[in-house]
Amino acid sequence: MNQTLIIVPTYNERDNLPRMAAKLLSLPVAVDVLVVDDNSPDGTGKLADELAAKHPQINVLHRSEKNGLGRAYIAGFQWALEKNYEFIFEMDCDFSHDPDEIANFLKAAAQNDLVIGSRYTGGVRVLNWPLKRLLLSRCAGIYVWLITGMPFTDPTGGYKCFRRRALQAIELDAVRANGYSFQIELTHRLWREGFRVTEVPITFADRVEGTSKLSRHIVVEAFWMVWWLLLQNGCRRFPREKN
Repeated sequence: MNQTLIIVPTYNERDNLPRMAAKLLSLPVAVDVLVVDDNSPDGTGKLADELAAKHPQINVLHRSEKNGLGRAYIAGFQWALEKNYEFIFEMDCDFSHDPDEIANFLKAAAQNDLVIGSRYTGGVRVLNWPLKRLLLSRCAGIYVWLITGMPFTDPTGGYKCFRRRALQAIELDAVRANGYSFQIELTHRLWREGFRVTEVPITFADRVEGTSKLSRHIVVEAFWMVWWLLLQNGCRRFPREKN
């Protein structure tokens, strides 16, 4: 078993998963992979089992239904903590997140509890997104900062590396968000408790295979979630003092 686990949630990712698995296993950094499949009707789960049978670094967690990105990651985090991994990643299966960046994340994680891959640190690095989607993402980041005070350029980003101690400090079953606001909530929970959070620059490329899971419900959930987080932090726009 390696120290680093890459959690890859899947739903109808049959075209992407074999290529992603091959890429992760060929990295110069040794990693294990956990595929969390939400009973994909295209057979992604069965394909994941076949890959796991060939490669001991690949593991599969089957869920009975499509129940949201947040719940998939919570299941993956709990599995990772039970297995005693030290560095635990969130990463998409569609190659919008470049696996070659993992080494940079791990360097930053040596001194931090959460490393966020930012599309906007030092400029915009987003490929093949329509302008409407780009504006939505940037405005979301500004909105989160205005309400919560979190000083991060990309709070909705889903390419992250957690240290084990950070995830252990979160009551995972109490996490409320399930869509993209899930990313905001986890970061806020750690930031407001004084954990060390940093961003590293990444280049984000829109998916080539499959379809985006973004929906109106996910956007609305994120809009209201930040106000709940502000209340959770006692209406403070800064971290709590550590005892």
